[in-house]
Amino acid sequence: MELAWSLWALARSLGAWALCGLFARAVYYNLTRTHLPPGIKQRNRVRWMTLLMNVLLALALGIEKLGICSRYKIWRLVMNGIPPLGDSGLVIKDLRFDGVPVRMYQSKSRPSEKSRAIVYIPGGVGLLGSISAYERVCRYIARESGFVVVSVGYRLAPEHLYPVPLLDCCTAVIHFLKHAADYGVDPDHVTVGGDSSGGTFATAVCQRLTARKDLPRIRAQALLYPFLQAVDFNLPSYQQNCSIPPLFKKRAVKLGLMYLMGTSEHVGYLMKNAHMTRDLQAKYQKWISADHIPDEFKARGYVPAEPSPFCEALPPFCTKGLDPMFSPLLAEDETLRQLPEAFLLTCEYDVVRDDGLLYKKRLEDNGVPVTWCHVKDGFHGIAFFVDYGPFDLQISRSTLNHLIQFLEDL
Repeated sequence: MELAWSLWALARSLGAWALCGLFARAVYYNLTRTHLPPGIKQRNRVRWMTLLMNVLLALALGIEKLGICSRYKIWRLVMNGIPPLGDSGLVIKDLRFDGVPVRMYQSKSRPSEKSRAIVYIPGGVGLLGSISAYERVCRYIARESGFVVVSVGYRLAPEHLYPVPLLDCCTAVIHFLKHAADYGVDPDHVTVGGDSSGGTFATAVCQRLTARKDLPRIRAQALLYPFLQAVDFNLPSYQQNCSIPPLFKKRAVKLGLMYLMGTSEHVGYLMKNAHMTRDLQAKYQKWISADHIPDEFKARGYVPAEPSPFCEALPPFCTKGLDPMFSPLLAEDETLRQLPEAFLLTCEYDVVRDDGLLYKKRLEDNGVPVTWCHVKDGFHGIAFFVDYGPFDLQISRSTLNHLIQFLEDL
């Protein structure tokens, strides 16, 4: 018995030391590898949020190495957070659209005639996002806009790799377009949108459904700081914002690679654009190049980078990663010309800022009306923190209000 107590005391002691080590590692990472520019507001709150995130990421990695649980399951649990209290102004229903879980939010005070709606696709790089994680975002949009909001619970990688999550989103949107009237929604006033990778999925869904003439036309696409291309990871925004939380350059490439391929091997080669042959670079330069980025977005620094020699191990990535379903910026002009009008929001301190700028140009070049909003003090993921208790940011609310204004003006 005495031996058992001694072992228990030793285990507790080791656990405490391990937690202290993880905390120290996160603090060190915060101090040495994280950069918060002066332009970001509520800096102290953002700094503490970043520190907590780094501690939880490190803890999840430690638990995975012990064989207890996958890091992604822990990260999903953290991202889901504590469920918010009930909202007396909304009717919230859990449904299934052709087998895909969705959650529908409807205002109790909505007009008796058919409503307008937005299908809002959660972000999370196809690995972490969920209906529960985006509960606050969707409630806010539904409450403030009066729109019916449908959140999609697509399957997640690495258990279900690309394109499974995207195809789940397509299935849900197709079902809703066909049956919108059954939910009191005008099928001609359905917008498809999302933030981060949810914006990526929304873009790809809108492009994919241009060929479906049997469906009601999507009214608009609403894209908040989406990832849109896997051609060039050295655009000005990738260089300027590589160490700005929460989406560091390495983290973005690593998580995207895990969603696409189920492995983060060769991430270093991708960060140097070693996945692109000279022929591929020349092929896509007409669409993806720093030359197409306005000079004002290069003012914080940009050095043209020569790509590393092509890595022979990366052709499988090129085959998948350069598919327009994964990199919607690579869609042909014929597809873009058929797209509905767009709301596009970019953030100054975001590695994927230039993806949005390049897509804005391509849409406008193809005659698609674009309402562009650039958040000069914004960073990746800002909408997610709306109504998130101590992590609620003023910029989260104002960002979503830009989206809501666009929806109300449709």
